[in-house]
Amino acid sequence: MAAKGLRWFWLSAALLAFAVGASAGPLREARPLMGTLVEVALEPGPGGEAAAHRAIDAAYREMQRLSDMMNHYDPASVVSAINDAAGLRAVPCPPELIAVLSMAQALSARSDGAFDVTVASIRGWRFRADDPRMPSPAAIAARLPLVGWHKLRLDARARTAFLTERGMRIDLGGIAKLYIVHAGIAVLRSHGIARAMVNGGGDVEVVGGDAARPWRIGVRDPRAPEALLGVLALGRGFVVTSGDYERAFVRDGRRYHHILDPRTGYPARGPRGVTLTGERLEDVNGLGVAIMVRGKPDGVRWLTDNPRIEGLIVDADGSVWMTPGFRARFSAMP
Repeated sequence: MAAKGLRWFWLSAALLAFAVGASAGPLREARPLMGTLVEVALEPGPGGEAAAHRAIDAAYREMQRLSDMMNHYDPASVVSAINDAAGLRAVPCPPELIAVLSMAQALSARSDGAFDVTVASIRGWRFRADDPRMPSPAAIAARLPLVGWHKLRLDARARTAFLTERGMRIDLGGIAKLYIVHAGIAVLRSHGIARAMVNGGGDVEVVGGDAARPWRIGVRDPRAPEALLGVLALGRGFVVTSGDYERAFVRDGRRYHHILDPRTGYPARGPRGVTLTGERLEDVNGLGVAIMVRGKPDGVRWLTDNPRIEGLIVDADGSVWMTPGFRARFSAMP
């Protein structure tokens, strides 16, 4: 895999959930994709293991195709074309990219801009502990007017996207990965695989589990990332994670992490981490990032108001809050 595909999803955050236990099935494979290791685990269908390996290969090909399309680090990608044409012209987009951009815009509207793919217009941050970079306050202030989800114009009929101001940029790291994981699951199912998991570095979809043999998804503790907070049992659906520890550095006693607040251009000051689960992609995709930006009170309200989503929030003070449905599926570590 080319190096370009190993970088671009670092903004997509990281409580990092992963499948654990024997229920994950006899076939597993992990390949580098979207800046992480994407794992596929499944039980072979009627065609046996040879057919299952062909299904796995097909799923990775489709996920790679979509990753290349949406990789803003690749100058040849469609997303880079949108960024390069900002303020100049609309760019034709494949239907999959229009779907992701539409999902992003809908979430931006629902979250009052807490999720905003145009926050990539703020340049100069690098969240590497060994080589951090931080833009000056003046640089952030100069570019902050370029941030605004309403300045991304989509034409679903013509399949075009247009950034209205020169210098604007989008980064789909907070919302494209789960869409790509879902595409991988769709390919597996089209090949006759009924029980499978695709884990994109903490953004997970599972199918084919039941009460007797659920998938068991481990959730890391953002307060101690080397440890598990607990294990979530799930038959089907999505587990998505956002957190503040995967890419971060400390300067002058303050910790800076990779989830930027679109209102300020600085790292969000909300919870340490969020884990969500639900059966509809559009319900959970990107919502964890919005909660990280808006904070626990809005997160609790959003989760309470939507019975299709269950979730866990680890707040800045270290306290842990869960919806009743999440708690019923969750086994905390002793």
